[in-house]
Amino acid sequence: MFTAIRFAASSRVVSRAFSTSASRADVAKLTLVGRLGRDPEVKQTKNDNEYVTYVVATSSFNPGPVDANGERPPPRTSWHRVLSFHEGSNKYLQTLKKGALVYVEAGYELREPEPDADPTTPAGQRQIFLRHETIRVLSHPKSSEQEEI
Repeated sequence: MFTAIRFAASSRVVSRAFSTSASRADVAKLTLVGRLGRDPEVKQTKNDNEYVTYVVATSSFNPGPVDANGERPPPRTSWHRVLSFHEGSNKYLQTLKKGALVYVEAGYELREPEPDADPTTPAGQRQIFLRHETIRVLSHPKSSEQEEI
């Protein structure tokens, strides 16, 4: 009798593990390690809320085939625009400078195009939004004084 109850309870857990409904544990996160492509910028939303946008450049080292000269193709650079709406983080982000090596964790959201929008406009294209969660500076860029020495 106890075996039947234990089997019924465990089968419910297994079937629930493959549920298609959303739960609080669902995560869409992107981790980036790269350099700031420019100084972070302060912007305003349509509702006059302040946010900061910054760009992180990452390089993909493709081990692709060697060409006739025996050289591999150069690494590809990808640019990732991250948006921050955290007031405390925004103050810190404004102190960072172009060229800083950073570790970034960002929430990832994919937005589908508007059905009636012009495909040449942002509203008519698939968009990836990266919402700032954390940032760590791994190294600061060299200042112009250090480069001269």
